Amino acid sequence: MPVVVVTGAAGHVGANLVRVLLARGQSVRALVHHNRRALEGLDIEEVPGDLEDPDSLRRAFTGAEIVYHAAAYISIESHEWRHLEAVNILGARNVVDACLRCEVRRLVHFSSIEALVDKPLHAPVDESRPLVESRQYPPYARSKASGEKEVRQGIARGLDAVILYPTAIIGPHDYRLGFPNAGFLAIFEGRLWALIEGGFDWVDVRDVVRGALQAAAHAPAGGRYLLSGHWASLRELAELAKEIRGVQVPRLVFPMWLARIGAPFATALAHINGRRPLVTSAALKPLRANPNISHARATRDLDYEPRSLKETAIDTWGWFEQSGLLTRRPR
Repeated sequence: MPVVVVTGAAGHVGANLVRVLLARGQSVRALVHHNRRALEGLDIEEVPGDLEDPDSLRRAFTGAEIVYHAAAYISIESHEWRHLEAVNILGARNVVDACLRCEVRRLVHFSSIEALVDKPLHAPVDESRPLVESRQYPPYARSKASGEKEVRQGIARGLDAVILYPTAIIGPHDYRLGFPNAGFLAIFEGRLWALIEGGFDWVDVRDVVRGALQAAAHAPAGGRYLLSGHWASLRELAELAKEIRGVQVPRLVFPMWLARIGAPFATALAHINGRRPLVTSAALKPLRANPNISHARATRDLDYEPRSLKETAIDTWGWFEQSGLLTRRPR
């Protein structure tokens, strides 16, 4: 049976993708860097590797039919450009080169909605939007846009690749607790005493995985697809938490201008207390981005249809309970 390779297999998307591939009887090879908690007990072939090590990528990709490139470094801080560049840009370049050298039939590359320019705000964001370049966009967004350029250059060199743009991904099997799920958990545990204006387009990781599998099977070479879900403000998400778990909705909602003033202080305080910050200047940019995101192309070509946000919220909370990641019970 042809081998499928997943980079970032121990991450949120990768962990869900590997499980679905195995359920379909697929032979899976996982590129593993350090943490492998998400892969414990799974019947897969693990290959130690690093996106900065081209030789390890060639070893992992040899004989592979499809490579799902889900590995990335996600940051909501402004001082981590070197790491973002190494993983999201140079790493993408190395993945493309390894796919070409190993004659991989298809690469499915996970970009990000943040890689696309969100203005003008009066028109829906779709796949026709240009990639971000201006320094007005956060470092993470610019790194994902530059990494996608590496994939597009690979396509120009003959690589069969498909590019996907997920929005803010939440859902089960997030053993490293990425930023969207961390914010989701804070709201559903009732840990926040105040909210901020704005919101995200939230998408279930299981819908992203289904979209990726459909893209691998049916998308034309060079196809690009937005995989969005449902936009909801932080206030609306808190109301959903109240409906599902009975937590109190914070009465205080900071306007964006005040949040921008306070973000550097909130970031510094989190670092002083040894915690990962949830509010940074870079994190506020997506909160005020274009809320109208179209997955019409994915629906047409890939039969993509995201489930309801309420279903995702219930299942995500249930997984947190089962996995022991809760820090407190809602009052």
